[in-house]
Amino acid sequence: MAYRRKPAEGVLNIVRFNWPFFAAAASLLLVLGGAVLLADATWRPWVLAALMLTGAPLVASLLVSYYVYDCSALYSLNWLPAECWPTAGQTMVNIHAGFDETSYLLLQRFPSASLRVLDFFDPTEHSEASIRRARAADSPFHGTEPVQPHALPLPAASVDRGFVLLAAHEIRKPTQRVAFFGELRRVLKPTGRLVVVEHLRDPANFLAYTIGFLHFYPRPMWLRTFAAAGFTPQQEIKITPFVSAFILVPNGISD
Repeated sequence: MAYRRKPAEGVLNIVRFNWPFFAAAASLLLVLGGAVLLADATWRPWVLAALMLTGAPLVASLLVSYYVYDCSALYSLNWLPAECWPTAGQTMVNIHAGFDETSYLLLQRFPSASLRVLDFFDPTEHSEASIRRARAADSPFHGTEPVQPHALPLPAASVDRGFVLLAAHEIRKPTQRVAFFGELRRVLKPTGRLVVVEHLRDPANFLAYTIGFLHFYPRPMWLRTFAAAGFTPQQEIKITPFVSAFILVPNGISD
């Protein structure tokens, strides 16, 4: 049976994993909405403005999330260049941070390749409540292996295609990020490709998520990290205005 994402699965997951925030925001909006109805003519414009300033960013973030995670080509993988498609007998590795939305999709899209799934979730490092809720709700892909990002249990030059999709930003310490990508450089074959997908700390994501965009990292930081780990960006793809894919090759490989 083909694996299919459920309607609005992405945005509903965001609400589910961050429900205390959304419950508090909804309560505040209800209070402000009631205040608009009860306020006298002098105060009503100010209360209405507070309602709009509170509600508009929340609605915008949910609409953008629905577009990115439920309506865009992100999970179809149609944006993936043909040179990144693993072929029969090749090894692909998918690495995530405790919540895996892509392993079944990769296996379905490339059934003749061998898939290995690694999970670098560490409760001492990833203490955000939303990540814990996501992990608790996740049904791990069969054979998923817990790993440390600085010590991947893979032989050198053994991976044809690596995927780190919306996960690498969860490694918050710069030295650990470089070590993680250094490990990926070690295990990737000279002719291999690494696909990294991330939101960026840029104007589009600020407009979508306001202060929440600080959870992401700016493009120059990613480029410095890739270079420090021995990778060269071969291609950069805007899957949506809010999500970028970097196709990386080991330094010295350009084709």
